[in-house]
Amino acid sequence: MRTSQLLIPTLREDPGEAEVVSHRLMLRAGMIRKVAAGIYTYLPLGLRVIRKIEHIIREEMNRAGAQEVLLPILAPAELWKETGRWEYYGKELFRCHDRHERAFCLGPTHEEVITDLFRREVRSYRQLPLNCYQIQTKFRDEIRPRFGLMRGREFIMKDAYSFDVDEEHAKRSYQKMYEAYHTIFTRCGLRFRAVEADTGLIGGTMSHEFMVLADTGEETILYEETGPYAANVEQAAVPPPHACSDEPLQPIEKISTPQAKTVEDVCAYLKIPPTRLVKTLLYQLKTGDVVAVLLRGDHEANEIKIKRYFGAADLALADPKTVQSVSNAPVGFAGPVGLRNIRIVADQAVYAMRNFVVGANETDAHFINTNWDRDFTVEAFVDLRRAKSGDPSPRGGGRLREAKGIEVGHVFLLGTKYSQAMKATFLDQAGQESFAVMGCYGIGVGRTAAAAIEQNHDGKGIIWPVPLAPFHVHLLPVSRAEAVERTTRKLYHALQDAGVDVLWDDRDERAGVKFNDADLIGAPFQIIVGDKGLVKGTVDLKYRQTGQTRGLAPNDVVSSILHQLSPSQ
Repeated sequence: MRTSQLLIPTLREDPGEAEVVSHRLMLRAGMIRKVAAGIYTYLPLGLRVIRKIEHIIREEMNRAGAQEVLLPILAPAELWKETGRWEYYGKELFRCHDRHERAFCLGPTHEEVITDLFRREVRSYRQLPLNCYQIQTKFRDEIRPRFGLMRGREFIMKDAYSFDVDEEHAKRSYQKMYEAYHTIFTRCGLRFRAVEADTGLIGGTMSHEFMVLADTGEETILYEETGPYAANVEQAAVPPPHACSDEPLQPIEKISTPQAKTVEDVCAYLKIPPTRLVKTLLYQLKTGDVVAVLLRGDHEANEIKIKRYFGAADLALADPKTVQSVSNAPVGFAGPVGLRNIRIVADQAVYAMRNFVVGANETDAHFINTNWDRDFTVEAFVDLRRAKSGDPSPRGGGRLREAKGIEVGHVFLLGTKYSQAMKATFLDQAGQESFAVMGCYGIGVGRTAAAAIEQNHDGKGIIWPVPLAPFHVHLLPVSRAEAVERTTRKLYHALQDAGVDVLWDDRDERAGVKFNDADLIGAPFQIIVGDKGLVKGTVDLKYRQTGQTRGLAPNDVVSSILHQLSPSQ
């Protein structure tokens, strides 16, 4: 393809709207253009990247035995009401009505639609396992769409759904998809980790996120230094303490702590470390009930774990009025001693503590030498805190380390959540009706492209992994001399004939402009054709990743490029 014939509106300056590297560089490289908040047009360069990702996905999904379908974008409300997600999904669900006032939504995901297809078309266990996938535009009305293709309201996603006869077979399908995802992201040339994750709005019993590692990632993951365990920070488990304090119990005592509301204030006033304090967090469940969660002073609450313990769809810290009503004290002085008709649960680290400090449920007062087995009752000691770097691994693989990542894929073992709600059954070997056991598997296609840029860029622009590059080679003649034109044209056709994606910058521009655009666009290889080199019988091959350049005879260019592409094509 010639640059003069391709829509590549590159920009010299950084767009003011861009917040992250991938957004900035995709705009500058002429790959996307904003239509509205969270909605983008893919220009030719950007679409070429998308198509390459889709091609890799299709090959691996087909190889894993999945079948491609195309489900409707528009889904009737009745299907979503069967699973309860019409109300539960919230404001992110784009809702609309047709001319007959029938309610529909634009699909953010397609569990309901595919389950409806299954219950209509599958009758027998002989038709299972079944795995169907699609690559399609999805819609979510994000409250704050941002970061370009990272978090949009309209986006391209691969979603797949498996149906099996029982849990054991469903786990096999899940493992197939887990392995296929490893292959997909490896083929994309990305550095990534698969991490244990929460199931969120999709639901189910098990899930893994596939995270592209990047310093600019918005997600935090924790992984073992010496083992395979990895999890996102919301899901990462913390093992119970190895030993409990054996210090003798001291008499509980109320002391004045004027204006000391925070952990830092109390610890400074009492001259103790935060490991000697237990903070009491009062949460209000959606039912209206208030519960107390106890954490060591230096630990942070993990609300995903807390919701899971209470079986709550949602919860929030109690407002000051509720705190006052429940504890008879303002925020900052609540404690477990004397709390009435309140369920009290504690993080397992509290189990190991003795003679600790808690709020006294009284303004400007705390108890010292408090002990849970004497002064108040705890319903259960469970893992309720946010794991952090330096914590021991729950799998015994040393200490956890922290890294930043970008979620590009997610696999879920759904169980019978949707098949039971929608009565999606089949006849088993005994002739009895059974609910299909399901899994679902998503990949953000545009998000994968953006994550590749976040992981692979420098101050000049994008450095595409070879498998995702819109063009493998950027052909850059630096003058209009006849020999330069002739050599460039010959190389262009030879590369095309060899199946290499090549972009020929045939514009009447200065060499510096061409070089800057080439570095911005990020093709892995640049072939620079100049007068001086041709006098010596060479052209320059520049490697975008390293910036290194070496001379080649024009006749050796194609074989050299093919040799370097062969592992990636």
